[in-house]
Amino acid sequence: MTATTVVAETARYSDLPSSEELTSRNIQRGAVEAVVWGMPAVNFELMLQAAIANGGAANQMLYWSRPVNWKDQALTPNPSTIYFNPFYDTTKGPVVLEIPPVEGDSSITGSIDDAWQCALEDVGPAGVDQGKGGKYLITPPGYNETPPGGYIVVPSDTFQGFAILRSNFKSGSDADIAGAVAYGKRMKIYPLSGNANQTVYVDVYDKMFEATIPYDVRFFESLNRFVQAEPWLTRDKVMIDSLKTVGIAKGKPFTADAKTRSTLDEAARVAGASIDKWYERGFSPPFFEGTHWALPVPKETIEGLSTMFADPNNYPIEGRAVYFSVAYFSAKHLGAGQFYLLAIDDKSGQPFDGKKTYRLHVPPNAPVKLYWSATAYDRKTHALIRETSRSSRASNSAGMQQNADGSLDVFVGARTPAGMESNWVPTNGHDFEILFRLYGPEKAFFDKTWILPDVEEMK
Repeated sequence: MTATTVVAETARYSDLPSSEELTSRNIQRGAVEAVVWGMPAVNFELMLQAAIANGGAANQMLYWSRPVNWKDQALTPNPSTIYFNPFYDTTKGPVVLEIPPVEGDSSITGSIDDAWQCALEDVGPAGVDQGKGGKYLITPPGYNETPPGGYIVVPSDTFQGFAILRSNFKSGSDADIAGAVAYGKRMKIYPLSGNANQTVYVDVYDKMFEATIPYDVRFFESLNRFVQAEPWLTRDKVMIDSLKTVGIAKGKPFTADAKTRSTLDEAARVAGASIDKWYERGFSPPFFEGTHWALPVPKETIEGLSTMFADPNNYPIEGRAVYFSVAYFSAKHLGAGQFYLLAIDDKSGQPFDGKKTYRLHVPPNAPVKLYWSATAYDRKTHALIRETSRSSRASNSAGMQQNADGSLDVFVGARTPAGMESNWVPTNGHDFEILFRLYGPEKAFFDKTWILPDVEEMK
């Protein structure tokens, strides 16, 4: 090799990144992948930590004794119901969840999810028990014993998980709310080796329940706790080496020096921005033609969550990341017990501005067996807007003013028209999004003979 060749070769490689730069790039790339892949796990884990911080524990019945207020900082909770949210842990054996039968207007809507928030079963009238009530037996990974008779067996691929259970009420009166709480307290959770009288009820109403997604190094700290607690699923083993790149490995502590933490912070921000762009992209096409209402999650993601991603040729982790960056919980049969529509833009296609005021007109004869609700969430965090007096209005809200034709107007934003305070959702100047929920949706909604119009800015 001549001197000229040596110089040329040296010059060719001198432009390559240093070893330190390559390491940093590898960490950042692996970290972005980890955020996208690990979103549902971290979403779950943060809610579990919030429960523990408020005095709860696994295999206890966490609940809110009134409809949630802004202090519930989980992702898009529903302020028009009574929540019961037990976290299960089958590490020491199967766990029983008892659901009571429907009685009059009292019923439970909800599902049991594993720690990845894949739906295991729906419960209540839209679930396996069909409103008759039942004992659901949640079994741990690898469980091969013959279960006792009289149980609805629910195998779980993870040791931990939760149930999101809503005790429905007819109106928002104090009496109806108290009745929904009393009915909900007939639900029980306890180890199969124990008995129903062991059930511990933990009221977290009006307590700070911090569970928004942190797009910084805390995301990876949460993901590490999850990885240490749960078995690897076959579909996810490809991530083992990738996570080692960012310092997460089963059986080892997660430690990161200042430089690595800075890299992880930046990677989390990049991932969060990407996921938000995917979220915005999901609003096209809309659910109702010519409107801005959509369920901005691909159909394949919804199907995957209800089938444990059984399709061997499809694993839509980007759509899953979008879903769990905005919400928690999935249903086994979405549309049977509930359905959701989101809007981030008004009728003219402009993003909602928290300094302006808007009107949502809900036509008469809304096709729901139970109720509908419209809730405003902070556009940045997807949580309830902080320090607001209320976050939602619903067909079962006390004091709502109805129009002569049976329709309802919900006002969202900085101010309310005179005399319409009972129909107003304040936004405290925060940019927002609106989630429209239907509980017990009926045929007219799905065949679109009933249409929810766009939200309009009030001039």
